[in-house]
Amino acid sequence: MYAITIPEPGGPEALVWDEVPDPVPGEGEVLVEVVASAVNRADLMQRQGFYAPPPGASPYPGLECAGRIVGTGPGVSGWAVGDEVCALLAGGGYAQKVVVPAGQLLPVPEGMDLERAAALPEVACTVWSNVFMISHLRPGETLLVHGGSSGIGTMAIQLAKAVGAKVAVTAGTKEKLDFCAELGADVLINYREQDFVEEIERATDGAGADVILDNMGAKYLDRNVRALAVNGRLAIIGLQGGAKGELNIGALLVKRAAVSATSLRARPLGEKAAIVAAVREHVWPLIDSGHVRPVVDRELPMSEAAAAHRVLEESGHIGKVLLLAP
Repeated sequence: MYAITIPEPGGPEALVWDEVPDPVPGEGEVLVEVVASAVNRADLMQRQGFYAPPPGASPYPGLECAGRIVGTGPGVSGWAVGDEVCALLAGGGYAQKVVVPAGQLLPVPEGMDLERAAALPEVACTVWSNVFMISHLRPGETLLVHGGSSGIGTMAIQLAKAVGAKVAVTAGTKEKLDFCAELGADVLINYREQDFVEEIERATDGAGADVILDNMGAKYLDRNVRALAVNGRLAIIGLQGGAKGELNIGALLVKRAAVSATSLRARPLGEKAAIVAAVREHVWPLIDSGHVRPVVDRELPMSEAAAAHRVLEESGHIGKVLLLAP
């Protein structure tokens, strides 16, 4: 088979479409023939040499895919050769075939083509686990989403609105904010021109955000804490603004607030399977009914993964960028 390899860390040009051995499914695993994968920020970090795959994972980038099962290992039940699936991966999505633990498989939603299904697993699992399983967003509460026009952001807006929450977003252009509004966002904040702490205070009559989904890390840490409501929950899922910041514990104490920081990739298989099962139970019916949908900016051939990485680095996209396998 062919896959995107990274012989040496570097810029987008470091991604090489090369012939590699076919993977073989082991106990509790299936072999998926990939139709499409999607690009995530973590893939860019791996390409640069900053985010190695966990032990035992595929060395190739790609944290999600969609395709058809073409083989099963021992101990697999509930799935069969020929099933159309999408999957949460620890790596290997930028390839023609990938091995997946059976607990990380999801059926393709009703009426959705395989290519678009590749845009779902990582964002759905990230948002559901952080906003709902950890931060327990409830109807009537306010969620602040940084990077509202991203793949994660567009999913967070839709899921929060589906459960009856108020949604505020930050983005850097009017076009992106307008799109967030189309998805249901109530409060639109241009982070280049407005202070999101002031805007959240104004939009909530001084109460603050009950939950904040943050992709920036250190850069926004102090302001995120100031923007939290009493009993607020800050969920950090990215480090685009740095990894080390100063946390005002006194402000947390006064607000009785909490900070969590998680990633999906390195979690034990059992934890990933539990998240995938929760997503199938709670999110998939919303997708099947058309209340929630993946947002896809563009599709590129998998062999042109370098161009897809440049799109993410330029940050002009809205939603997900897909890679189509030959």
